[in-house]
Amino acid sequence: MPMFQPSKRDGVVGYEGGGDGLVLDLDTAVKDGVLGGVIGGVVGAGVGEKLDLKKMIEELDLSEVPSVFICPISLEPMQDPVTLCTGQTYERSNILKWFSLGHFTCPTTMQELWDDSITPNKTLYHLIFTWFSQKYLLMKKKSEDVQGRASELLETLKKVKGQARVQALKELQGVVAVHSTARKAVIDRGGVAVISSLLGPFTSHAVGSEVIGILVNLSLDSESRTNLMQPAKISLMVDILNEGCVETKINCTRLIEMLMEEKDFRSEIVSSHSLLVGLMRLVKDKRHPNGVLPGLKLLRTICLHKEVRALIVSLGAVPQLVELLPALDPDCLELALFILDALSTVEEARLALKACSNTIPNMVRLLMRVSECCTQYALSILWCVCKLAPEECSSIAIDAGLAAKLLLVIQSGCNPVLKQRSAELLKLCSLNYSDTIFISKCKLTRTIQ
Repeated sequence: MPMFQPSKRDGVVGYEGGGDGLVLDLDTAVKDGVLGGVIGGVVGAGVGEKLDLKKMIEELDLSEVPSVFICPISLEPMQDPVTLCTGQTYERSNILKWFSLGHFTCPTTMQELWDDSITPNKTLYHLIFTWFSQKYLLMKKKSEDVQGRASELLETLKKVKGQARVQALKELQGVVAVHSTARKAVIDRGGVAVISSLLGPFTSHAVGSEVIGILVNLSLDSESRTNLMQPAKISLMVDILNEGCVETKINCTRLIEMLMEEKDFRSEIVSSHSLLVGLMRLVKDKRHPNGVLPGLKLLRTICLHKEVRALIVSLGAVPQLVELLPALDPDCLELALFILDALSTVEEARLALKACSNTIPNMVRLLMRVSECCTQYALSILWCVCKLAPEECSSIAIDAGLAAKLLLVIQSGCNPVLKQRSAELLKLCSLNYSDTIFISKCKLTRTIQ
């Protein structure tokens, strides 16, 4: 048997070996901060006897746990720690599985075991249970406090006006943004109706911004969404989208997108010149890049309504989006290409795409670069532009290296539909040339390199 060797891990003083495996000094553990303090001055037996350790571990889902509580095999907190003759401690189920696979060594030290018995480490279990109990009870207490505060703020909103109302809304927004229990409390106590009622034609932007910031964090039922689609409420959202700070603008886009999920949503609600102008401003704002993704998400959802596409095109969205493409990250890029592809069903959009000098070079550059979806949208846009003016556009596309990119698509393992479209586009571009001239203009070797 090994000699007893004092060790110290994560502030827990222990001795390897002994009847309980790893024997831990509770006083030292608390003093050194492993237990994070004591609730009510009680450690252990008096704390949460009815609490279930497995449930606490799952609900807390903590990213930082003292390493002495972690099983070296699973790297998860131990619920039933047992110690081997080597002095190493493991979760019972994990070490038994290790043995069942024919291993008769200590997984950590790889020492051969001279004794295959396992000893329940009651002291370590006691520490683990106490540590998680304290965290769990603190979480529950905080949750109850948060629920109570959310309820108080709802009652306050029914009574106060002016700056007091703004302050109450601001605090409530901060609470619901962080705590799921607060969100549930607001919904269960009819808070959605109370908060939504504050949006109207005479609502100040200060109040409206806070209300919208709360609503986007809540799960809205069909009745609540329908209520928020009243013209006066939508009008206020659009005004705030155009004039608020970037965080408020983002919240407006998220809320309008939530409303568009309602099955009875009418496209005329978003057929607003002011709304679309505000969205394009958000998407193009280089000072606040965090607004690009939510702005494009809403614009994509709006584009699903064919009735609105012509209005979007009339605002000059096509050339603006084309110019944005090189600076967008992959997620935004896919959304922007989807929007351009959807708009290309409108004749004015096709003309706008042809008129924009960067349309073809940007689309060619994106083929086989980001994702299969991006390649699909770029191909579709190139097709509609080249089809519009084959001789003029084909020449520009070939000079931009389109032929080599199309051959890469055809030879790749992508969707057969994309391969077919690539072959058709390649054929379209070659119609105005003899075979020899087409091959020489393609400059395939240089382009592929």
